[in-house]
Amino acid sequence: MKKSEWSDRELEELLRQMPKMQDHRDPRDIYQNLSLKKRKTKPWLLPGIAAAAALLLFFILAPKLMDGTNFTYDQAREEKSSANKETQLADRDSAVDLKKEDASSKEQTYSGTAKTDLMKAESIKTAVYDDDVAGGTVFTYWIPDPQAQILIPVSTIIHDTQDQSWLTLYTKNMANLKEVEWGLSDLYPLNVTMELDKNNSSVMVDVPSDHQYGQGSANETSFINVLKKDISSNSNIKKIKFSTKGVPGIELGNYGHLEEADVVLEKKHAFLFYYPEGSDIPFLTPSVETFNDINTALEAMKTDNAELGLKSSLLPLMPLHDVSVSDKTLILSLKGNSSVQNNQQTSSSIEALLLTAKEFGLEKMVVKDSAIPTIGPFDLSNEIKVPIAPNFRNIQ
Repeated sequence: MKKSEWSDRELEELLRQMPKMQDHRDPRDIYQNLSLKKRKTKPWLLPGIAAAAALLLFFILAPKLMDGTNFTYDQAREEKSSANKETQLADRDSAVDLKKEDASSKEQTYSGTAKTDLMKAESIKTAVYDDDVAGGTVFTYWIPDPQAQILIPVSTIIHDTQDQSWLTLYTKNMANLKEVEWGLSDLYPLNVTMELDKNNSSVMVDVPSDHQYGQGSANETSFINVLKKDISSNSNIKKIKFSTKGVPGIELGNYGHLEEADVVLEKKHAFLFYYPEGSDIPFLTPSVETFNDINTALEAMKTDNAELGLKSSLLPLMPLHDVSVSDKTLILSLKGNSSVQNNQQTSSSIEALLLTAKEFGLEKMVVKDSAIPTIGPFDLSNEIKVPIAPNFRNIQ
């Protein structure tokens, strides 16, 4: 087609010179005529054409579609069968792994030591010893019993330290504690922000404005005591400084407005048994009161404290004879005690003695005149070193 030689401006000027045309019909008449024309269109024509086209496509594509459907279905069956086989294999492997893990957990739940501990009279160590650490860092968390009457130390070993400060590791791992599972109060993680001051001489503890630690005497006492014991057990820090949402001080019912608290590492306790509900293995728990000497502490270990739910930790070894201390070593005799048994309760009694000896600055224990050569994992023919910390639980 020959290109028009008229420019847009010339065409526009030409149109303006043409006479105006007007349609004098009523707009409703125009609309009615349009509607009649639309209604005259045969309504079945377009759907019929569409149906015919669809039918034609079906006959053309049906063989390919059938082949494709069969392939997809067969493939799905093969994939499902393969998945089922893999699932069965995975389930079988998982069951084996679970059995192995269950056995391993039973062997290592309380101490890092392995199978040989369980093989000895089916009793285990529950504390942390030098051989268990293996380059890790020991942390002790103090957790209230369900009635919030006493605090029970629970220790763990952190291996993935990555040169982090003790406070970073402490706060990071408190979220992994399983207090309820262990039969204790659900306390951790603490609803606080903790930082070391610039001189590393105090821990800055900041609580939110809606903190719950001032709600009730037992609650606030546990909070303050837990902080003091956690910090003293895991560091050399001597002071805590409190703030509430950045403002110095914390409001507590019994303590009033508290801005700081001294941290003192308390010693000279006697260790007794605390049995959580449903457990046959006790937590080794320090007494609330302290004692002037180890002999007085040993006397306290012979009786229950029903008010606090603590049980005697020495009954399986009674009576004790010739108790003495020499060169940082606790020495005692089981002379005449022919009924001493090689079981878990007696093994826990040995550990209670070791932990109590540690409270008084002793480093070893010697047991003489025993009717049996070993109690659980402890060889009574040799000196026994005191533990590093009580009540090991694995949280990593």
